[in-house]
Amino acid sequence: MEINNKKAYFNYTVEDELEAGIVLQGTEIKSVRKSSVNIKDSYIRIKNDEALIINMYIAKYENGSVFNHDEYRERKLLLHKKEIRKLKEKITVDGYTLVPLKVYLKDGHAKVLIGVCKGKKIYDKRDAIKKKDIERETRKGIR
Repeated sequence: MEINNKKAYFNYTVEDELEAGIVLQGTEIKSVRKSSVNIKDSYIRIKNDEALIINMYIAKYENGSVFNHDEYRERKLLLHKKEIRKLKEKITVDGYTLVPLKVYLKDGHAKVLIGVCKGKKIYDKRDAIKKKDIERETRKGIR
């Protein structure tokens, strides 16, 4: 089970990657195991020396009870204080953005791969599209 954020690789250049755990409640882990997760429009914010993933969608578990979770709630990320301080410094000084790249299970725990990213310009995006088109054409020509 692995959910990728393809949009992040298109809109940003990934400078660094970092793995973090996600604090889930109740039936959220069951929905994650079923791959009912969307991180396309989500981002990570550091507030009160805590890393939070915002706008991450985890579908309600259909067999859950009244105590089911809110799909778009802010979820805390498990990181060391040194890592949070380093990320906070990069965001404020260097102008980077924190974007979730992947959500996956590791030893039964939900993890998120955080990308320390810089936004691409429009001409960079055009170059990426052009490279993909050329690669696709060469693959078709070989077959």
